[in-house]
Amino acid sequence: MITDPVVRGPLEGKPVPQPDSHFFARQPILTGDEKVFGYELLFRGSLENHLGVANPTAATRSILDSSTLIGFDILCDGRRAFINCTRDILLKDYVTLLPPAQTVVEVLETVPPDDQVVAACRQLKLAGYWIALDDFEEGDPREPLTHLADIIKVDIRVTSPQQSAALVKRYTPGACRMLAEKVETREEFVAAKEAGFYYFQGYFFRKPELMAARTIPTNQVNVLRLLQAASWPELDPRQIENIIKSEASFCYRLLRYLNSAVFGFSHEIQSVRHALSLLGEDEVRRWLRLVAMMGAGRDKTSDLVLSALVRARFCELLASPSQHGSSDLFLMGLLSLMDAILEMPMASLLGSIALSQETKAVLLGEANRLRPLYLLVLALESGDWQNATTLTKQLHLSEKDVAEKYWQAMQWARQVKGA
Repeated sequence: MITDPVVRGPLEGKPVPQPDSHFFARQPILTGDEKVFGYELLFRGSLENHLGVANPTAATRSILDSSTLIGFDILCDGRRAFINCTRDILLKDYVTLLPPAQTVVEVLETVPPDDQVVAACRQLKLAGYWIALDDFEEGDPREPLTHLADIIKVDIRVTSPQQSAALVKRYTPGACRMLAEKVETREEFVAAKEAGFYYFQGYFFRKPELMAARTIPTNQVNVLRLLQAASWPELDPRQIENIIKSEASFCYRLLRYLNSAVFGFSHEIQSVRHALSLLGEDEVRRWLRLVAMMGAGRDKTSDLVLSALVRARFCELLASPSQHGSSDLFLMGLLSLMDAILEMPMASLLGSIALSQETKAVLLGEANRLRPLYLLVLALESGDWQNATTLTKQLHLSEKDVAEKYWQAMQWARQVKGA
Protein backbone atom coordinates (compact mmCIF):
# COMPACT_ATOMS: atom_id res chain seq x y z
CA MET A 1 0.00 0.00 0.00
CA ILE A 2 1.32 3.47 -0.92
CA THR A 3 1.39 5.94 1.92
CA ASP A 4 1.38 9.60 1.10
CA PRO A 5 1.35 11.71 4.27
CA VAL A 6 1.40 15.10 2.52
CA VAL A 7 -0.13 14.91 -0.96
CA ARG A 8 -3.52 13.40 -0.30
CA GLY A 9 -6.38 12.42 -2.54
CA PRO A 10 -8.24 15.35 -4.08
CA LEU A 11 -11.54 14.51 -2.41
CA GLU A 12 -10.22 13.37 0.95
CA GLY A 13 -12.84 13.62 3.64
CA LYS A 14 -15.65 13.50 1.06
CA PRO A 15 -17.46 10.51 -0.42
CA VAL A 16 -15.59 9.51 -3.56
CA PRO A 17 -17.38 7.37 -6.17
CA GLN A 18 -15.36 4.33 -7.11
CA PRO A 19 -14.87 3.31 -10.74
CA ASP A 20 -15.87 -0.31 -10.04
CA SER A 21 -13.41 -1.53 -12.68
CA HIS A 22 -14.75 0.71 -15.43
CA PHE A 23 -11.86 1.44 -17.78
CA PHE A 24 -11.87 4.63 -19.76
CA ALA A 25 -9.54 6.37 -22.17
CA ARG A 26 -9.81 9.60 -24.05
CA GLN A 27 -8.15 10.89 -27.18
CA PRO A 28 -7.85 14.68 -27.49
CA ILE A 29 -9.23 16.61 -30.44
CA LEU A 30 -7.24 19.74 -31.14
CA THR A 31 -7.62 23.02 -32.96
CA GLY A 32 -5.05 24.33 -35.43
CA ASP A 33 -3.16 26.12 -32.65
CA GLU A 34 -2.92 22.80 -30.74
CA LYS A 35 -5.44 23.70 -28.06
CA VAL A 36 -7.71 20.93 -26.79
CA PHE A 37 -11.25 21.34 -28.12
CA GLY A 38 -12.66 18.06 -26.82
CA TYR A 39 -12.08 14.36 -26.28
CA GLU A 40 -13.34 11.20 -27.92
CA LEU A 41 -14.25 8.90 -25.03
CA LEU A 42 -13.63 5.16 -25.02
CA PHE A 43 -15.03 2.92 -22.30
CA ARG A 44 -15.02 -0.76 -21.45
CA GLY A 45 -16.56 -2.50 -18.45
CA SER A 46 -13.34 -4.42 -17.83
CA LEU A 47 -10.04 -5.09 -19.53
CA GLU A 48 -11.34 -8.46 -20.71
CA ASN A 49 -14.09 -6.60 -22.57
CA HIS A 50 -11.56 -5.04 -24.90
CA LEU A 51 -12.06 -3.35 -28.23
CA GLY A 52 -11.90 -6.54 -30.27
CA VAL A 53 -15.04 -8.05 -28.73
CA ALA A 54 -16.99 -5.08 -27.41
CA ASN A 55 -20.40 -4.23 -28.80
CA PRO A 56 -20.51 -0.54 -29.85
CA THR A 57 -23.96 -0.05 -28.34
CA ALA A 58 -22.86 -1.61 -25.06
CA ALA A 59 -19.76 0.58 -25.07
CA THR A 60 -21.85 3.74 -25.44
CA ARG A 61 -24.18 2.60 -22.67
CA SER A 62 -21.05 2.23 -20.54
CA ILE A 63 -20.18 5.83 -21.40
CA LEU A 64 -23.59 6.99 -20.16
CA ASP A 65 -23.18 5.02 -16.97
CA SER A 66 -19.60 6.07 -16.35
CA SER A 67 -20.14 9.73 -17.18
CA THR A 68 -22.78 9.86 -14.45
CA LEU A 69 -20.43 8.05 -12.07
CA ILE A 70 -17.27 10.00 -12.83
CA GLY A 71 -18.56 13.28 -14.24
CA PHE A 72 -17.72 15.19 -17.41
CA ASP A 73 -15.68 17.66 -15.40
CA ILE A 74 -13.14 14.90 -14.76
CA LEU A 75 -13.48 13.04 -18.04
CA CYS A 76 -13.20 16.07 -20.28
CA ASP A 77 -11.96 18.98 -18.14
CA GLY A 78 -15.09 20.91 -19.09
CA ARG A 79 -14.56 20.43 -22.83
CA ARG A 80 -16.77 18.65 -25.33
CA ALA A 81 -17.09 14.86 -25.29
CA PHE A 82 -17.34 12.98 -28.60
CA ILE A 83 -19.61 9.97 -28.05
CA ASN A 84 -19.76 7.13 -30.58
CA CYS A 85 -23.41 6.42 -31.43
CA THR A 86 -24.97 3.43 -33.14
CA ARG A 87 -28.43 3.46 -34.70
CA ASP A 88 -29.88 1.88 -31.57
CA ILE A 89 -28.39 4.58 -29.33
CA LEU A 90 -29.73 7.34 -31.60
CA LEU A 91 -33.25 5.99 -31.83
CA LYS A 92 -33.65 5.25 -28.12
CA ASP A 93 -32.58 8.74 -27.04
CA TYR A 94 -29.91 7.40 -24.68
CA VAL A 95 -27.61 10.27 -25.53
CA THR A 96 -30.09 12.83 -24.18
CA LEU A 97 -28.94 11.81 -20.69
CA LEU A 98 -25.75 13.77 -21.42
CA PRO A 99 -25.50 17.59 -21.31
CA PRO A 100 -26.09 19.09 -24.80
CA ALA A 101 -23.54 21.89 -24.39
CA GLN A 102 -20.75 19.38 -23.80
CA THR A 103 -21.73 16.50 -26.07
CA VAL A 104 -20.87 15.78 -29.70
CA VAL A 105 -22.97 12.94 -31.10
CA GLU A 106 -20.58 10.99 -33.31
CA VAL A 107 -22.59 9.00 -35.88
CA LEU A 108 -20.61 5.88 -36.75
CA GLU A 109 -19.96 4.82 -40.34
CA THR A 110 -22.16 1.74 -39.83
CA VAL A 111 -25.30 3.81 -39.19
CA PRO A 112 -27.70 3.83 -42.18
CA PRO A 113 -29.12 7.32 -42.92
CA ASP A 114 -32.75 6.21 -43.00
CA ASP A 115 -35.66 8.49 -42.16
CA GLN A 116 -35.64 7.55 -38.47
CA VAL A 117 -31.92 8.27 -38.07
CA VAL A 118 -32.25 11.62 -39.88
CA ALA A 119 -35.19 12.56 -37.65
CA ALA A 120 -33.27 11.54 -34.49
CA CYS A 121 -30.25 13.62 -35.50
CA ARG A 122 -32.46 16.59 -36.32
CA GLN A 123 -34.07 16.42 -32.85
CA LEU A 124 -30.66 16.18 -31.16
CA LYS A 125 -29.41 19.18 -33.08
CA LEU A 126 -32.49 21.19 -32.12
CA ALA A 127 -31.82 20.25 -28.50
CA GLY A 128 -28.35 21.77 -28.70
CA TYR A 129 -26.19 18.73 -29.41
CA TRP A 130 -23.47 18.85 -32.06
CA ILE A 131 -23.50 16.18 -34.76
CA ALA A 132 -20.31 14.61 -36.12
CA LEU A 133 -20.00 12.04 -38.90
CA ASP A 134 -17.24 9.53 -38.18
CA ASP A 135 -14.91 8.10 -40.85
CA PHE A 136 -16.56 10.00 -43.70
CA GLU A 137 -15.31 9.32 -47.24
CA GLU A 138 -16.07 9.91 -50.89
CA GLY A 139 -19.48 8.46 -51.82
CA ASP A 140 -20.43 7.99 -48.16
CA PRO A 141 -24.04 6.75 -47.76
CA ARG A 142 -24.52 9.23 -44.89
CA GLU A 143 -24.62 12.14 -47.34
CA PRO A 144 -28.23 12.93 -46.27
CA LEU A 145 -26.86 13.77 -42.80
CA THR A 146 -24.23 16.26 -43.94
CA HIS A 147 -26.63 19.22 -43.78
CA LEU A 148 -27.06 18.49 -40.06
CA ALA A 149 -23.38 17.87 -39.33
CA ASP A 150 -21.30 20.33 -37.35
CA ILE A 151 -18.16 18.23 -37.85
CA ILE A 152 -17.16 15.73 -40.52
CA LYS A 153 -14.29 13.41 -39.60
CA VAL A 154 -11.95 12.10 -42.30
CA ASP A 155 -9.45 9.30 -41.69
CA ILE A 156 -6.33 10.48 -43.50
CA ARG A 157 -4.91 6.93 -43.34
CA VAL A 158 -7.52 5.60 -45.75
CA THR A 159 -8.28 8.79 -47.70
CA SER A 160 -5.82 10.14 -50.25
CA PRO A 161 -4.70 13.79 -50.03
CA GLN A 162 -6.65 14.53 -53.21
CA GLN A 163 -9.84 12.96 -51.82
CA SER A 164 -9.38 14.79 -48.49
CA ALA A 165 -8.93 18.11 -50.27
CA ALA A 166 -12.08 17.49 -52.32
CA LEU A 167 -14.11 16.72 -49.20
CA VAL A 168 -12.85 19.86 -47.45
CA LYS A 169 -13.72 21.98 -50.49
CA ARG A 170 -17.19 20.47 -50.74
CA TYR A 171 -18.32 20.77 -47.12
CA THR A 172 -16.52 23.74 -45.56
CA PRO A 173 -18.42 26.56 -47.36
CA GLY A 174 -21.28 25.94 -44.91
CA ALA A 175 -21.24 25.81 -41.11
CA CYS A 176 -19.58 22.39 -41.05
CA ARG A 177 -15.95 22.02 -39.94
CA MET A 178 -13.66 19.24 -41.08
CA LEU A 179 -11.67 17.05 -38.69
CA ALA A 180 -8.59 15.04 -39.72
CA GLU A 181 -8.29 11.70 -37.91
CA LYS A 182 -5.22 9.49 -37.43
CA VAL A 183 -2.79 12.40 -37.57
CA GLU A 184 0.35 10.77 -36.20
CA THR A 185 3.21 13.06 -37.23
CA ARG A 186 3.76 16.79 -37.23
CA GLU A 187 4.27 16.69 -40.99
CA GLU A 188 0.79 15.20 -41.36
CA PHE A 189 -0.62 17.82 -39.01
CA VAL A 190 0.89 20.66 -41.05
CA ALA A 191 -0.33 19.12 -44.31
CA ALA A 192 -3.86 18.63 -42.96
CA LYS A 193 -3.99 22.20 -41.69
CA GLU A 194 -2.86 23.51 -45.06
CA ALA A 195 -5.55 21.37 -46.72
CA GLY A 196 -8.22 23.24 -44.76
CA PHE A 197 -8.99 20.91 -41.85
CA TYR A 198 -10.11 22.76 -38.72
CA TYR A 199 -9.82 20.04 -36.04
CA PHE A 200 -7.22 17.30 -35.63
CA GLN A 201 -7.17 13.98 -33.83
CA GLY A 202 -4.16 11.75 -33.21
CA TYR A 203 -1.00 11.62 -31.15
CA PHE A 204 1.20 13.84 -33.27
CA PHE A 205 1.55 16.46 -30.53
CA ARG A 206 3.10 13.94 -28.17
CA LYS A 207 6.13 13.58 -30.38
CA PRO A 208 8.79 16.29 -30.08
CA GLU A 209 9.45 18.47 -33.06
CA LEU A 210 13.22 18.21 -33.44
CA MET A 211 14.87 21.33 -34.78
CA ALA A 212 18.57 21.67 -35.46
CA ALA A 213 20.51 24.18 -33.35
CA ARG A 214 17.40 25.25 -31.51
CA THR A 215 18.04 27.60 -28.58
CA ILE A 216 16.18 26.61 -25.42
CA PRO A 217 14.17 29.57 -24.07
CA THR A 218 15.10 30.91 -20.65
CA ASN A 219 12.12 29.39 -18.84
CA GLN A 220 13.02 25.95 -20.23
CA VAL A 221 16.59 26.34 -18.99
CA ASN A 222 15.13 26.96 -15.54
CA VAL A 223 12.93 23.88 -15.93
CA LEU A 224 16.02 21.78 -16.53
CA ARG A 225 17.73 23.40 -13.56
CA LEU A 226 14.79 22.43 -11.33
CA LEU A 227 14.86 18.85 -12.60
CA GLN A 228 18.58 18.68 -11.99
CA ALA A 229 18.14 20.08 -8.47
CA ALA A 230 15.53 17.43 -7.70
CA SER A 231 17.99 14.69 -8.66
CA TRP A 232 20.86 15.87 -6.44
CA PRO A 233 21.86 13.27 -3.80
CA GLU A 234 21.70 16.05 -1.20
CA LEU A 235 19.38 18.98 -1.68
CA ASP A 236 20.76 22.51 -1.37
CA PRO A 237 17.88 24.68 -0.05
CA ARG A 238 19.65 27.97 -0.79
CA GLN A 239 20.38 27.05 -4.41
CA ILE A 240 16.85 25.70 -4.87
CA GLU A 241 15.44 28.95 -3.52
CA ASN A 242 17.55 30.91 -6.02
CA ILE A 243 16.31 28.79 -8.92
CA ILE A 244 12.70 29.25 -7.88
CA LYS A 245 13.12 32.98 -7.47
CA SER A 246 14.63 33.22 -10.96
CA GLU A 247 11.27 32.34 -12.53
CA ALA A 248 8.16 34.20 -11.39
CA SER A 249 5.86 31.37 -12.43
CA PHE A 250 7.75 28.95 -10.17
CA CYS A 251 7.25 31.20 -7.13
CA TYR A 252 3.56 31.62 -7.90
CA ARG A 253 2.97 27.90 -8.39
CA LEU A 254 4.85 26.97 -5.22
CA LEU A 255 2.88 29.36 -3.01
CA ARG A 256 -0.44 28.58 -4.65
CA TYR A 257 0.19 24.84 -4.49
CA LEU A 258 1.12 24.87 -0.81
CA ASN A 259 -1.85 27.08 0.06
CA SER A 260 -4.24 24.70 -1.70
CA ALA A 261 -6.44 22.02 -0.18
CA VAL A 262 -3.87 19.40 -1.17
CA PHE A 263 -1.88 20.24 1.95
CA GLY A 264 -4.44 21.81 4.22
CA PHE A 265 -1.92 23.98 6.11
CA SER A 266 -3.63 26.12 8.74
CA HIS A 267 -1.45 29.17 7.96
CA GLU A 268 -0.74 30.70 4.58
CA ILE A 269 2.74 30.29 3.14
CA GLN A 270 4.46 33.67 3.04
CA SER A 271 7.74 33.05 1.21
CA VAL A 272 9.74 30.52 -0.78
CA ARG A 273 12.06 29.90 2.17
CA HIS A 274 9.08 29.39 4.48
CA ALA A 275 7.55 26.93 2.01
CA LEU A 276 10.72 24.86 1.65
CA SER A 277 11.19 24.74 5.42
CA LEU A 278 7.73 23.18 5.86
CA LEU A 279 8.36 20.34 3.44
CA GLY A 280 10.43 17.24 4.03
CA GLU A 281 13.13 16.33 1.53
CA ASP A 282 10.93 13.84 -0.36
CA GLU A 283 8.17 16.40 -0.77
CA VAL A 284 10.61 19.08 -1.89
CA ARG A 285 11.81 16.71 -4.63
CA ARG A 286 8.23 15.91 -5.59
CA TRP A 287 7.27 19.55 -5.77
CA LEU A 288 10.35 20.51 -7.82
CA ARG A 289 9.39 17.91 -10.41
CA LEU A 290 5.76 19.00 -10.49
CA VAL A 291 6.47 22.70 -10.84
CA ALA A 292 9.05 21.97 -13.54
CA MET A 293 6.41 20.06 -15.48
CA MET A 294 3.79 22.77 -15.01
CA GLY A 295 6.21 25.53 -15.94
CA ALA A 296 7.46 23.68 -19.01
CA GLY A 297 3.92 23.04 -20.21
CA ARG A 298 2.39 26.46 -19.71
CA ASP A 299 2.33 27.13 -23.47
CA LYS A 300 1.42 23.55 -24.37
CA THR A 301 -1.87 21.74 -24.75
CA SER A 302 -3.35 21.07 -21.31
CA ASP A 303 -3.87 17.42 -22.17
CA LEU A 304 -0.12 16.92 -22.57
CA VAL A 305 0.66 18.19 -19.06
CA LEU A 306 -2.30 16.39 -17.51
CA SER A 307 -1.26 13.11 -19.16
CA ALA A 308 2.24 13.44 -17.72
CA LEU A 309 0.83 14.01 -14.23
CA VAL A 310 -1.54 11.05 -14.55
CA ARG A 311 1.31 8.82 -15.73
CA ALA A 312 3.52 9.89 -12.83
CA ARG A 313 0.92 9.30 -10.13
CA PHE A 314 -0.33 6.04 -11.65
CA CYS A 315 3.21 4.64 -11.85
CA GLU A 316 3.80 5.69 -8.24
CA LEU A 317 0.59 4.04 -7.05
CA LEU A 318 1.59 0.78 -8.75
CA ALA A 319 5.11 0.89 -7.30
CA SER A 320 4.21 -1.25 -4.29
CA PRO A 321 2.57 -4.24 -6.03
CA SER A 322 5.07 -4.27 -8.93
CA GLN A 323 8.73 -5.18 -9.00
CA HIS A 324 10.67 -2.00 -9.55
CA GLY A 325 13.69 -2.09 -7.25
CA SER A 326 14.85 1.38 -6.23
CA SER A 327 13.67 3.12 -9.39
CA ASP A 328 11.56 6.26 -8.98
CA LEU A 329 8.40 5.37 -10.89
CA PHE A 330 6.80 8.76 -10.26
CA LEU A 331 9.71 10.43 -12.04
CA MET A 332 9.62 7.87 -14.84
CA GLY A 333 5.99 8.72 -15.58
CA LEU A 334 6.53 12.45 -15.28
CA LEU A 335 9.51 12.53 -17.63
CA SER A 336 7.88 10.28 -20.23
CA LEU A 337 6.33 13.31 -21.96
CA MET A 338 8.89 15.95 -21.05
CA ASP A 339 10.68 15.56 -24.37
CA ALA A 340 7.48 16.58 -26.18
CA ILE A 341 6.83 19.44 -23.77
CA LEU A 342 10.36 20.86 -24.03
CA GLU A 343 10.64 19.93 -27.73
CA MET A 344 14.01 18.27 -27.30
CA PRO A 345 15.25 14.69 -27.79
CA MET A 346 14.70 12.38 -24.83
CA ALA A 347 18.36 11.33 -24.87
CA SER A 348 19.50 14.95 -24.46
CA LEU A 349 17.00 15.53 -21.67
CA LEU A 350 18.04 12.43 -19.73
CA GLY A 351 21.70 13.28 -20.13
CA SER A 352 21.27 16.24 -17.80
CA ILE A 353 19.34 14.47 -15.03
CA ALA A 354 20.53 11.86 -12.52
CA LEU A 355 18.28 8.82 -13.02
CA SER A 356 18.58 5.10 -12.45
CA GLN A 357 19.79 3.22 -15.51
CA GLU A 358 16.56 1.18 -15.56
CA THR A 359 14.42 4.32 -15.73
CA LYS A 360 16.57 5.82 -18.47
CA ALA A 361 16.39 2.58 -20.45
CA VAL A 362 12.58 2.54 -20.34
CA LEU A 363 12.30 6.16 -21.49
CA LEU A 364 14.70 5.44 -24.34
CA GLY A 365 12.57 2.51 -25.50
CA GLU A 366 14.72 -0.33 -24.19
CA ALA A 367 13.35 -3.53 -22.66
CA ASN A 368 13.74 -4.27 -18.95
CA ARG A 369 11.58 -5.17 -15.96
CA LEU A 370 10.02 -1.68 -15.82
CA ARG A 371 8.98 -1.71 -19.46
CA PRO A 372 5.70 -3.68 -18.99
CA LEU A 373 4.52 -1.17 -16.37
CA TYR A 374 5.26 1.73 -18.68
CA LEU A 375 3.51 -0.02 -21.57
CA LEU A 376 0.47 -0.61 -19.34
CA VAL A 377 0.23 3.15 -18.78
CA LEU A 378 0.30 3.76 -22.54
CA ALA A 379 -2.27 1.04 -23.21
CA LEU A 380 -4.75 2.44 -20.67
CA GLU A 381 -4.19 5.97 -21.92
CA SER A 382 -4.96 5.08 -25.53
CA GLY A 383 -7.76 2.59 -24.86
CA ASP A 384 -5.76 -0.40 -26.11
CA TRP A 385 -7.70 -2.81 -23.91
CA GLN A 386 -6.27 -6.00 -25.38
CA ASN A 387 -2.67 -5.04 -24.56
CA ALA A 388 -3.77 -3.67 -21.19
CA THR A 389 -5.26 -7.07 -20.32
CA THR A 390 -2.07 -8.88 -21.31
CA LEU A 391 0.20 -6.50 -19.41
CA THR A 392 -2.00 -6.53 -16.28
CA LYS A 393 -1.70 -10.31 -16.13
CA GLN A 394 2.02 -10.16 -16.86
CA LEU A 395 2.51 -7.81 -13.91
CA HIS A 396 0.35 -10.04 -11.65
CA LEU A 397 -2.04 -7.17 -10.96
CA SER A 398 -5.82 -7.28 -10.62
CA GLU A 399 -8.07 -5.43 -13.04
CA LYS A 400 -9.95 -3.84 -10.15
CA ASP A 401 -6.75 -2.54 -8.57
CA VAL A 402 -5.49 -1.13 -11.86
CA ALA A 403 -8.82 0.61 -12.55
CA GLU A 404 -8.99 2.14 -9.08
CA LYS A 405 -5.42 3.41 -9.18
CA TYR A 406 -5.89 4.92 -12.64
CA TRP A 407 -9.00 6.68 -11.33
CA GLN A 408 -7.08 7.97 -8.30
CA ALA A 409 -4.27 9.20 -10.56
CA MET A 410 -6.75 11.13 -12.72
CA GLN A 411 -8.32 12.75 -9.68
CA TRP A 412 -4.96 13.72 -8.18
CA ALA A 413 -3.59 15.08 -11.46
CA ARG A 414 -6.59 17.34 -12.01
CA GLN A 415 -6.25 18.89 -8.58
CA VAL A 416 -2.49 19.38 -8.83
CA LYS A 417 -2.85 20.97 -12.25
CA GLY A 418 -5.45 23.37 -10.91
CA ALA A 419 -3.56 24.20 -7.74
